Amino acid sequence: MLDAELYLNLIRGGAANLSRNRQTINDLNVFPIPDGDTGDNMYMTIDAGTHASGSSLTERADSAAQGMLLGARGNSGVILSRIFAGMAKGFKGVSRADMPAFRSAMQAAVDEAYRAVSQPVEGTILTVLREGVAAAKDATTLEEYLDQWIAAMDVALQHTPEQLDVLKKAGVVDSGGAGLLCIAEGMRMALQGNSPLTVEEDTPTSIMPDHTQAAIDLNAFTEDSVLEFGYCTEFLLRLQRSKVDLEHFDEQIIKDWLATQGDSLVFFRDGSIIKVHVHTQDPGAVLSRCRTWGEFLTIKVENMTLQHHENHMDARFKRSRKALGTVTVAVGEGLTQIFKEMGADVVIEGGQTMNPPVERFLEAFDQTAAETILVFPNNSNILLTAQQAASLYKDARVEVIPTHTLGEGYFALANLDAELPTEALVQALTEAAASVTTGHISQAIRNTEEARKGEYIGFSGKDILAAGPSREQVANTLAAKLEAGNADIFMLLQGADVPSEEAGRLKETLEKTYPRTEVILLHGRQPIYDYILVLC
Repeated sequence: MLDAELYLNLIRGGAANLSRNRQTINDLNVFPIPDGDTGDNMYMTIDAGTHASGSSLTERADSAAQGMLLGARGNSGVILSRIFAGMAKGFKGVSRADMPAFRSAMQAAVDEAYRAVSQPVEGTILTVLREGVAAAKDATTLEEYLDQWIAAMDVALQHTPEQLDVLKKAGVVDSGGAGLLCIAEGMRMALQGNSPLTVEEDTPTSIMPDHTQAAIDLNAFTEDSVLEFGYCTEFLLRLQRSKVDLEHFDEQIIKDWLATQGDSLVFFRDGSIIKVHVHTQDPGAVLSRCRTWGEFLTIKVENMTLQHHENHMDARFKRSRKALGTVTVAVGEGLTQIFKEMGADVVIEGGQTMNPPVERFLEAFDQTAAETILVFPNNSNILLTAQQAASLYKDARVEVIPTHTLGEGYFALANLDAELPTEALVQALTEAAASVTTGHISQAIRNTEEARKGEYIGFSGKDILAAGPSREQVANTLAAKLEAGNADIFMLLQGADVPSEEAGRLKETLEKTYPRTEVILLHGRQPIYDYILVLC
């Protein structure tokens, strides 16, 4: 028999186990549309139900569901709250539940979860839940039910990449389904008395906890970015009698209108409260229109491009490794973004005066989750570190392309042909990097034979080829010394402290001086080097 106390203990056990695994669940999110941090969102949702009150199972289940309604965050979090809302409906009028009542409540959870999603998609948490519940329909004890439920959900989870191409390409399983499996496993541990019923002391436990998602990468959306993925928009709307006929109001009106404003719509009504999750290009229009029906209790709007995930994925949630992955090193928000746009799986922050350790490379290799990993260190002082990390890593074949400058790394990565056999590819990339000439412009930090402290120097390798008080003039002189007119492409990487007007003027001068060479200006925003000249 399931009573109020045991039910709450199961919820707390599920929350505790999810809390311990939430970073793993976060790491399962896949670009280009990572809907927040699934592990954090699901944890905060279930945690909001761990303080439920009530003496009967009905009261306790209702209280837990209400808490999760208010605490629900993200697509998977909203669906999770509806799972427990469905269970609460199944336990309506029940003080203690026998197995038939429990099985009925679990089926109600499936039905409620599917109803909440405007366009249910298989290969998600919905599939994992449904197939798990179907497999346990004949269980005669609670422990037997949880065993069968978990086993079937695990199998369903491993098949999610076969149902969604985005999962298959990323080599992972569905994050929401994985989160639900962690909750179920925590419930079983609680039932067996093998799990603490409280979560870590440093995790939020309020009914509306702070958002503790991974650090947002603000550089993912720059001044030149175009809003492609829209905004993840969530809110609780309390219907108002002054605006609608509350007793006869059909919330389908709101749902149908929201369906025209975006996608990934999750919508449900609980009494006079409407819960909405939608991805939209115009959250302002959504919020303005919804106020014609009620007033907001909570609102959250997030630019979906601004997601950053450090990937330390649990091996059991990896469906398969992709064939080829890339790790590169860069410094400067512009260069980091450029390498990401070129297809680099991981961009390690590092460069001159900031050399990353072996450990950071090992972490990056884990993040890449590929059978073969190509590494572009892009700095002579980092090359040996990358090679040392490659020799230590045992979970994939790691090949270090000996790129000594950012220019070499850029050109090598641009010439990557994934169809080539590994040996041929490594040779081709090595040759591509070797064909590049890179020059740098920076300020002298002490007096030398070539320049005085504070003057600009232009150099390639360790050879100072130009010096003077004018940054533009030094760049022009360096370009001439490097025989820019013989190059097909001249890439000019603008440093963090260089005004755009100056960089644009230099580009025009170079175009006039070398009319047969294509000059490309990129906003690298790198420190130390005011300009990087890449000739190939």
